[in-house]
Amino acid sequence: MQHHSSPSQEGATLPRALLIAFHFPPQSESSGIQRTLSFSRHLAQFGWTPMVLSAHPMAYERKNASQLASLPPELIVRRPLALDAKRHLGWKGRYLQLTALPDRWISWWLFALPCALAMVRKHKPAVIWSTFPISTAHLIGLCLHRLTGLPWVADFRDPMLQSDFPSNRWQRKLFGWIERLAIRHCTHATFTTQGALESYRARFPQALHHKFVVIENGYDEQTFAQEPHACALPGQPGQTRPLTLVHSGVLYTEGRDPSAFFQALAMLRARGLVDAQRLRVILRAPGDLDYFTQLAQRCGVIDLVHIAPPVPYRQALHEMLEADGLLVFQGRPFNRQAPAKIYEYFRARKPVLGLLDLEGETAGMLRSAGFPDLVEMTDPEAIAPVLTRFLRAIADGTAHVASEALVAASSRTHRTRQLAELFTQSLP
Repeated sequence: MQHHSSPSQEGATLPRALLIAFHFPPQSESSGIQRTLSFSRHLAQFGWTPMVLSAHPMAYERKNASQLASLPPELIVRRPLALDAKRHLGWKGRYLQLTALPDRWISWWLFALPCALAMVRKHKPAVIWSTFPISTAHLIGLCLHRLTGLPWVADFRDPMLQSDFPSNRWQRKLFGWIERLAIRHCTHATFTTQGALESYRARFPQALHHKFVVIENGYDEQTFAQEPHACALPGQPGQTRPLTLVHSGVLYTEGRDPSAFFQALAMLRARGLVDAQRLRVILRAPGDLDYFTQLAQRCGVIDLVHIAPPVPYRQALHEMLEADGLLVFQGRPFNRQAPAKIYEYFRARKPVLGLLDLEGETAGMLRSAGFPDLVEMTDPEAIAPVLTRFLRAIADGTAHVASEALVAASSRTHRTRQLAELFTQSLP
């Protein structure tokens, strides 16, 4: 499956950038598609013609074909075969570990490398860019760089090696090997947070530190512009619906566990401060719907909390715009990361309640942005008063929202300008 056409005459005069990304439309499971998609949509504004090497859609467990409409019509996209070791090479979910090292899509490398070389011969890109968290993407970028000598920007986003990831010994060894070679040979290495960058400074020699650059995630203004402006007015006379809080995205049993939040909700209801007529919490696409539904039932808050299935991206954005407040869960295992949704939360111009490890990157971002309602996510006794204060501020119209300066600086267009400047710096 391919989506491509000839570039415009104007675009043909610009230097080309070859973007290597596993997560790309029509894949719909990872928010990571938005980073590559936004770069492919906006790079031409800043002097670069992008083209994309991605994977055949059969590699994706979940797909949304409607996302293909968001690709620029002139964008060249190639999709070589990629097999998922679990689904295509296994039996009833069981598969040989060897077929999934360094990740389940290592077969992509076999088909992508000759495809990438053909793209280089035909279209003569001036720079290569590859993006993690699929480590095979960096393996393709590394091999292509070594074979062609083209400058290579390795986008790590978050650290490849973390304290508890990967947990498999052989996968961890291969991740470390790819990471070391990538840092040694790339022209620049980019990260989405300063904390991630600092972790690489701590682990790699000072002579390599000049390569490290932060290009944060962001929101796509074009997608928001297609949604009607929403501005909820909770607490006003005649209000008939409950005040609504939304968390959009995956939760986990560790690091993004809502258990303490549920317990705090139960405490507030026992005190008569909240009930289903006054408050509704939506956890949109948290992952295991049955698990989180049962958790809400055990905590006695199933009437307050709606565990909701995934919806298309634009529908999820619309839900954020309609909400009265937004929730973010980001605990200690993710202290060097900031969820991409934070920037969408800024653009939605809504109050944000941070359930966090207070020493983490996300807490620092929200604190710097002026959001006061940040609390340790594992402590229900601490959450209850902060949640009460948050709800009260929303109701009386005094809750903090992102400044216009922060909103402007958080756009993916701004991030693409940074990447284009980095590409230019990478040229010999």
